[in-house]
Amino acid sequence: MIDLVTILGPTASGKTSLAVALAYRLDSEIISADSRQLYRRMDIGTGKDLNEYQFNGRNIPYHLIDICEPGYKYNLFEYLQDFRSVYDDISSRGKLPVLCGGTGLYIESVLKGYSLPPVPENKALRESLKDKSLSELEDILKRYKKLHNTTDTDTCKRAIRAIEIEEYYSCHLPDKPEDKPVNNALIIGVDISRELRRERISQRLRSRLDEGMVEEVRTLLNSGIAPEDLIYYGLEYKYLTEYVIGRLSYGEMVSLLEIAIHQFAKRQMTWFRGMERRGFDIYWLDVLLPIEEKLDLIQSKIKKMNEQL
Repeated sequence: MIDLVTILGPTASGKTSLAVALAYRLDSEIISADSRQLYRRMDIGTGKDLNEYQFNGRNIPYHLIDICEPGYKYNLFEYLQDFRSVYDDISSRGKLPVLCGGTGLYIESVLKGYSLPPVPENKALRESLKDKSLSELEDILKRYKKLHNTTDTDTCKRAIRAIEIEEYYSCHLPDKPEDKPVNNALIIGVDISRELRRERISQRLRSRLDEGMVEEVRTLLNSGIAPEDLIYYGLEYKYLTEYVIGRLSYGEMVSLLEIAIHQFAKRQMTWFRGMERRGFDIYWLDVLLPIEEKLDLIQSKIKKMNEQL
């Protein structure tokens, strides 16, 4: 029997709505695989859209959203621990968990069954990297062969942390636990054309600005969160913070943020295609298919896989 359904895709591809509809049909629950939606009060900028977790009048349970305070540096080690706890709980109740998100590192680590020790701070390494530009840090990161979340290294601080992690694991290899939690997963990819993806990203950015995304960032800063801590999270929180504290004009912020989100979506797709090269079978569904047709195809795939196992 398959023990997990994973729904992945780039930002603005409609992953969440598909996962919610599938969880409703399977009478199941959703585990988030999004590295930013973990944080409380970071709602508009991370695209939580919690109102989407309802289908046909029923609230769909979700997990690993709103579990940390802004400013905290949550990491992969913690995610794998938290995933295991939630996954075991859902499975113990006879339900098929649905993993949904766009953070490729989280998804691939879960599917491979990595068990990672926590990575300590390397002050000497940080000191040696502190004056390097983002492009120089990215070049250093490319020298490592192991997993690193290239989709989320859009600030120097995050890139330095990624190098710190890779350097640690170059000497301390991750293990595959004997009791690997996920053995038979169905991986569903939401296939969206580049043109439609770009159109949706641009439309969504403007909608979120209208919904109060600038005010959300201003409120976070006024609550005492340091600007650099918000900038660390990248994308919306990087550029909106720089606008709020006066480093960018409003027009510059919108233009640079839009470019950054498009680049982020491209990096997400590069990761997912890389997963296929690394041996993962991803069953891609056209984003434009009607929702009921998508659900029928997924359930047919589940049935077929179960018959083969």
